[in-house]
Amino acid sequence: MAENKTQPTAIKPADYVETIEHPVRREDARTLLALMERISGWKPKMWGAAIIGFGTYHYKYESGREGEFMRTGFSPRKANMVVYIMPGYSDYSEQLARLGKHKLGKSCLYINKLADVDMAVLEEIIRACLDDMAKKYPL
Repeated sequence: MAENKTQPTAIKPADYVETIEHPVRREDARTLLALMERISGWKPKMWGAAIIGFGTYHYKYESGREGEFMRTGFSPRKANMVVYIMPGYSDYSEQLARLGKHKLGKSCLYINKLADVDMAVLEEIIRACLDDMAKKYPL
C-alpha cells in the first residue's frame, strides 16, 4: 500500500509563515497559527511544503489503506486560505450560515481573507471539528 504523499516535514511552521509574500495572507496565517494552537493544544507541524497541521490521527479505510494525518490545519495558498476543518461527515450548516464569506470543499473551508468571516464562528467550527474528530478517532 502506498504512503500518503503529504507527510510531516522538519520545516518550522512559523518560519514558513514568514516566507508568505502576500502581507494579508501572511498576517492571516499568523492569526490562524496562534488560534489553532490555542484551540487544539497541539504544537503545529508542517505537512508537505505548504500545510500547517495540528494533532494526528490514524485512519483505516475499508479498502485496507491506512495512515496518519493531521486532525486540523490550514494552508495559506495564493488564491485563498484553505482551512482543513470539515471532517466530511458532520453538518455545520448552521455555523457556516453565520460565518461570512466562504466556499466549501469536501473537507476544506476556503476563505479569501479572515476579515471576511466572523472569527468567533470560525473558532466555534474549529472546536466542533476537533470534537467530531475525537469521537470518530479517539485520542
